[in-house]
Amino acid sequence: MLATLIAHLHQSLGILHKQDIQTAAHYLSSSLISLGDDCAAIPDGDGYLLLASEGILPTFLEAEPWFAGWCAVMVNVSDIAAMGGRAIAVVDTIWSQSTEITQPIWEGMKAAASAYNVPIVGGHTNCHSPYNALSVAILGRATHLITSFNARSGDVLLVVIDFQGEFYHRFPFWNASTTADPVQLQKKIEILPFLAESGLCDAGKDISMGGIVGTLLMLLETSNCGAVLNLDAIVPPDNIPLEQWLLSFPSYGFLLSVRPEKVASVQDCFHEQNLVCSAVGTVEEHHQLVLKLGNESAVFWDISTRSLMGFSAEGKR
Repeated sequence: MLATLIAHLHQSLGILHKQDIQTAAHYLSSSLISLGDDCAAIPDGDGYLLLASEGILPTFLEAEPWFAGWCAVMVNVSDIAAMGGRAIAVVDTIWSQSTEITQPIWEGMKAAASAYNVPIVGGHTNCHSPYNALSVAILGRATHLITSFNARSGDVLLVVIDFQGEFYHRFPFWNASTTADPVQLQKKIEILPFLAESGLCDAGKDISMGGIVGTLLMLLETSNCGAVLNLDAIVPPDNIPLEQWLLSFPSYGFLLSVRPEKVASVQDCFHEQNLVCSAVGTVEEHHQLVLKLGNESAVFWDISTRSLMGFSAEGKR
C-alpha cells in the first residue's frame, strides 16, 4: 500500500510543478536574501519586508473565475502569514479577452481583499489579450520570521489545517475561507505572526499545491535535513481518503517545525480557534524524507542526491 501511495505522490502535478522551480534556481542568486522561502524576506530597519506573488492555473481561471480571483488574494495572504508577517497590500495583473471576462475575477479578488482586510492598490490590466491570465503579488512586513531555513533535527512537525470547509467542486482545493466569518479568518491568520513574535516557532511553510508531503520536502531541502513523516497521524476530514487529502491544497494550512518543549503551547494557540494541529513526525539529521504507514516505512526522497526546487541551505541567513 505504501509503495503504491509513494508512486502516486511522485507523479502528482503538485510535486512535478515544484520541480519546475529548478529553472528559476538556475538563474537566480542573491546575497541579500535566502531563496526558497514562501516570500522574499528583505531586511528593512528592525524587521523585514516580505514580497511574494502567485500565478493562477489557466484551466482553473477558465472554469472558476470568481473563485480563482478569491484564491489569488488568499494564497498570497497565506504566504505572508507563513513567514510570520502581516500583509500590507496586493497588486494584480489581469490579461483577458474582454472586459466582461474580468468581472467575476475582480469580484472574487475584491471579496477576498475585504475578507482578509488587505487592499488592492494597483497592478496591470489588459482586456485585449488573446488569452486569459491572472497573477497577484503581495507586500507584507514581519519583525520576526518563520522561515524554511530554520528546521532543526529533533523538531516536531505540526500540520495545521482548518477542517471547517469542503472541497470546491471537482478541484483538489479544500475551501475553508469563502463562507467563513471574515473576523475569524483574520484571527486565524494572526496566529502565525504571534507565534513568530513570541518565540514559539521560527520554522515552517504554507502548505502549497505540493500538498503536505511536497511542502515538507521543500522545507527539508532548504533546512538541509531529513524527516520521518507518520502518515497514520495525518487524519483527513470525515469521508476523505488519505491519498486525496495528501494531494489537496488547504485554504488554511501550515506545516511547522517546532522545538519539542514549545509544541504544547503552539497547539494551544491553534486549538483556541478550533483549528486542527497534529504532530505528524520529526525532523532528523539524515537527508531523507521517510514515510511511515502502519507497519511499513520507505524513503520517499533522498535529498542528498536529488533536488526538488534547486535551492539549498547555502546562504542561510
